[in-house]
Amino acid sequence: MIQDVISAKYQGDYKIELTFEDGATGVVDFAKYLSKGGVFERFKDLEFFKNFRIHEELGVLTWGDAIDIAPETLYAEATGSALPDWMEPPKTPPRAGKVSDG
Repeated sequence: MIQDVISAKYQGDYKIELTFEDGATGVVDFAKYLSKGGVFERFKDLEFFKNFRIHEELGVLTWGDAIDIAPETLYAEATGSALPDWMEPPKTPPRAGKVSDG
C-alpha cells in the first residue's frame, strides 16, 4: 500500500523529516540527488530546495512544477524499508555459459 506524505519539515542542509499517513516518520537526505543532474540541478540552489510542498492530492513532495518524488521512494528512504516489488529494477537472468566439446 502506498503511504502518502502528510507532513514535511526542513531539517537543515538537504534533509527533510517526513511523516506518512501510517504514522511512520524519518529523515531523508536529498544531497544524493545533487549528482543526478537533469531537473535535480535546481537543488544546488538551497533556497529553491527549501521551497518544497506536499501535493495534497497525490501525497508527493514537490518543488515548483518540475520536480516531484514518489511517496514509495520517500517512504523506503525515510524508514529503511524496501521499495515495492513493482518499483525494483528487473533482475537480469544469469547468462547461459558456453558448452565446449572438449
